[in-house]
Amino acid sequence: MNKDRIVHEFLELTNIDSESFHERKMADVLIDKLNELGFDVIEDDAYKYYNSEAGNIYGYLKGELDKPSILLSAHMDTVSPGNHKHPIIDGNIIKSDETTVLGADDVAGLVEILEGIRYVQENHIPHRDIEILFPIAEEQYDKGTQVFDFSQIKSKQAYVLDLSGDIGTAAIKAPSILSFEVKVIGQASHAGFDPENGIHAIMIASQAISKLRLGHVDEESTLNIGTIQGGIARNIVPEETICLGEIRSYDHSKAMKYLKEVEDIFNETASKYHGRIEMNDEIHMEAYENDMNSNTVKDFMKACNNIGIETKFIHTFGGSDNNHFMENGIEGLVISSAMYHVHSTKEYTKIDELVKGAKLVAQLICE
Repeated sequence: MNKDRIVHEFLELTNIDSESFHERKMADVLIDKLNELGFDVIEDDAYKYYNSEAGNIYGYLKGELDKPSILLSAHMDTVSPGNHKHPIIDGNIIKSDETTVLGADDVAGLVEILEGIRYVQENHIPHRDIEILFPIAEEQYDKGTQVFDFSQIKSKQAYVLDLSGDIGTAAIKAPSILSFEVKVIGQASHAGFDPENGIHAIMIASQAISKLRLGHVDEESTLNIGTIQGGIARNIVPEETICLGEIRSYDHSKAMKYLKEVEDIFNETASKYHGRIEMNDEIHMEAYENDMNSNTVKDFMKACNNIGIETKFIHTFGGSDNNHFMENGIEGLVISSAMYHVHSTKEYTKIDELVKGAKLVAQLICE
């Protein structure tokens, strides 16, 4: 592997501003790189759904091996603060200057995919048909792949390079993630002259929340109320309060059960005080678990073994584009791309692990 080229490309891509829904510059650069590698490239119209800048990038490259095609994926966006990044090389480490994130989530995955393919081509090694998907807005509950047309995907096997930790780590289990908004509607009145004629929306919301089980509600599910907003002035009984929350569970039926529990508790509490609620929810992704006997898992283990990398299988409580792959009949596996302390200004990567990641990609597409 060309370590210097890997480092150069990592620095090049992390220096591009690419926060969610603002991936235009990143998309243009990646389209050029895929074209240089000989891919047929399509950008879809995902931007129309979100009034954003770019669509998901799909690429296809015909291979020489008479084996099923393989799909490789890493997302183009970063979390905030992700603009004006200044990566710093410190020995084997590339780190943020701690004013922004580094962007290794998920530039590390992008670089490993590109370099792994380059290595195979430059060394004239026969490979499988390769499909690439670089989605937008993964950090926003996988919004890009939520609207992607999966009918164009030929592969039944995918690797998503979007996991923290050393190369060789893979997540075989991920949760359903649901979000909800509850609007509590009461009645405004003057807090000094006639508070009794008001229906206190904040009080209703607080009583309802006090009845909820928050945090770990069982061994595989969590419930959280993240924000509360209500009232317009200190001397007015608040008429409206909005609560935003999230549910995660390794069991989708449990996630739906807890969502109904939230609605019931808010409804009962509001009715008690002659108020009412309006509730909206969204299922962002559904839980899955990989079969350890699947070709995707076995090929990953074989590829790691071929280059002397120890495998480690974990459960993650985060979502990824792989949730949508699995929903659409593609057996995907989320694997480490050598990113650490992600979603923080202390984010970093390791150069030697980036090299291993590129080697692993080369193995996977040649298996």
